[in-house]
Amino acid sequence: MSISFVRIDDRVIHGQLITRWARELPCDGIVAIDDAVAADPLLSSVMKGAVSDTRVWLFDTATAIEKLPKVIDSEKRYFVIGKSPLTLQRIEQAGISLKNGNGKINVGPMSARANTITIGPNQSVTPDETAAFEWLSVQGHAIEFRLVPDASFYTWQDARQKLK
Repeated sequence: MSISFVRIDDRVIHGQLITRWARELPCDGIVAIDDAVAADPLLSSVMKGAVSDTRVWLFDTATAIEKLPKVIDSEKRYFVIGKSPLTLQRIEQAGISLKNGNGKINVGPMSARANTITIGPNQSVTPDETAAFEWLSVQGHAIEFRLVPDASFYTWQDARQKLK
């Protein structure tokens, strides 16, 4: 399968992704998905500019739903990054499986915002995001909260306990 890594990260594309994750899990391209970022030409340009030697596509959710089947059928290895678990849920509800070789969804930073509960270091969720994580888990995804490859991690099942 061509999706080698699936991540949720509220920064979408940034240096840590490229310097740490892409070295650990090489990829031929990055597909980043977020409606707001895709609609902002300046922010899109900045994110694409953060990556020098890997091809980057930045899609809104509707375009990702249209384009991801071609990515999945490819022989190349792609990272798929969504800004929110809601984005990945919408893609899967459209009939596109994001299950990669290891079946995991990695979760990076999800900053504290209004109406969030902190579940880990630099990881906070809204009630809607909680429901999306639960839905993704029920669909068979192993959800792992890990900021960088060599850091300790906890699972969605662990995080769920903090929400009670």
